[in-house]
Amino acid sequence: MTTTATITRSPTIIPATSTWHRPLLWLAAAMGVLAVIALVGSLVDTREVLGVNLWIKPLKFAISVGIYAVSLSWVIGLLQKRARLGRIIGTVSVIGLVIEMVIIVGAAAAGLTSHFNVSTPFHAALWSTMAVSIVVVWAMTLVAAIALLRTDLGDPARSLAIRAGAVLAVIGMGLAFLMTSPSAQQLASFQGIAGAHAVGVADGGPGLFLLGWSTVAGDLRIPHFVGMHALQVFPLLVVGLELLASRVPRLADGRVRARLVLVAIVSFSSTLAVLTWQALSGQSIVQPSGAVLVAGVAVAVASLVAAIAVLFAPTRSAPAVADPA
Repeated sequence: MTTTATITRSPTIIPATSTWHRPLLWLAAAMGVLAVIALVGSLVDTREVLGVNLWIKPLKFAISVGIYAVSLSWVIGLLQKRARLGRIIGTVSVIGLVIEMVIIVGAAAAGLTSHFNVSTPFHAALWSTMAVSIVVVWAMTLVAAIALLRTDLGDPARSLAIRAGAVLAVIGMGLAFLMTSPSAQQLASFQGIAGAHAVGVADGGPGLFLLGWSTVAGDLRIPHFVGMHALQVFPLLVVGLELLASRVPRLADGRVRARLVLVAIVSFSSTLAVLTWQALSGQSIVQPSGAVLVAGVAVAVASLVAAIAVLFAPTRSAPAVADPA
């Protein structure tokens, strides 16, 4: 007599909160408070930097750093066999992020720009300090990603999602390095700024509401933003697939979930590449060229077709297991 092997569930994707990195959670809480303060500041203080209310930047960074801190704290909770390494990653990241936020908020309160500002030796020192802190945080994220590649995460779909999210986040954060080189215009007419978010124009022109992404030129903040938040997107994707598994029998098969995650990885990576190409080409997010538009549509269509194929293509049954005599 034989029985069909069943697919067992892996342990929860959310590790015990006791394993999360507490200083990162404290930092996230502090960023929540700062976000509220910055929001109030944007309503009562009308001063602007580069045409934008000076409190908008601290608000955006407080939200982003808060989300990142919670995510990294969770990742550290997954590194239970490398707990000491995880604590080092978390603590060093907290120090780097605090330095960055102190400079950003301080510059905003003074009515100055923080990024790329080398107008005086003092401002150049601040920018250099912030740049080093950013590189350190990026390096810690890279170490965490490598550690995840060497950690048994159980379920194949979860493993793919978490590892891909970490690796793509490292790539997305690394795209910020493309912003730090002075443009030809800055070299030709130096005015104390070396580097820019925008490509082809100076920072501070028309942009999307709140986000500030340029609507008249390329903007490297877009692929930077998309890439770094892969750290949240992919774990949320696999959690969603697991929750749907109770209602969609097809998703109860771990192999199907893993294939869907793989499709999402290829789709996300391709989208990130297209957005980077668009930004470096000096094209606004709202005015893509024909080639960029075709590439974007091709990625979307291919991703949809691949996902449908995974959902409806036949899957081999799990091997039969003979009952002991």
